[in-house]
Amino acid sequence: MTRQKSFKGRVRARMDKTAESYTTARRQLLARASAAPETAPEAAPEAAPDGAPEIRRPYSDEVIRRNTGRDWDQWFALLDEWGAAERPHPEIARWIAEAHAVPGWWAQGVTVAYEQARGRRVPGQRCDGDFSVSASKTVAVPVGRLFEAFADQDLRERWLPDAAFELRTAQPGRSLRANWEDGSTRVNVNFTALGAAKSQAAVQHERLPDAETAETMKTYWRERVAILKQVLED
Repeated sequence: MTRQKSFKGRVRARMDKTAESYTTARRQLLARASAAPETAPEAAPEAAPDGAPEIRRPYSDEVIRRNTGRDWDQWFALLDEWGAAERPHPEIARWIAEAHAVPGWWAQGVTVAYEQARGRRVPGQRCDGDFSVSASKTVAVPVGRLFEAFADQDLRERWLPDAAFELRTAQPGRSLRANWEDGSTRVNVNFTALGAAKSQAAVQHERLPDAETAETMKTYWRERVAILKQVLED
């Protein structure tokens, strides 16, 4: 309740400053809060009590408190008390978002971290049991050029050679979806313009079968987007 009152106060303050309607001001504040911080410090790994592999919380207590109103221990205690350990992922995320006025992106992050800490999934594993990895890179080119680097086969070969990349759907300058190799996994890419001559590509490789494959592809995509940056900027 306290956080909800605080958020409503921020909405009204923005309305006074910008003359926006309540709905518009609320939407703008939620959109700003939903953006993932690019340089957020990571917390130290946490050893699982039963001797399982270490759990790395995705953000520090400072970052998660600033964006959700609570630190990790407070969230985990609250979720335990609510009975989250026995509830499905969508229900947990929805409860965090609706009952505690946490923007959707952060509600998902808290849910995933909780499930990992309680042994319900390992890092990188989705709620359906599959794994996904991501990599992003900011490049000093217009967003249209960055989009072409993925969508145009000839240009793609310069930084992603011999990849079985089958384009499925695309929104130029915004996003694309592709099958990878035999189609059992998929690659999703979102593009963001950061200025007239600067943009960012965020790659997510989904439906990976296990943690070992996920770790391999995580390294692969980080290397590939680094080469992508070199190719386009050179």
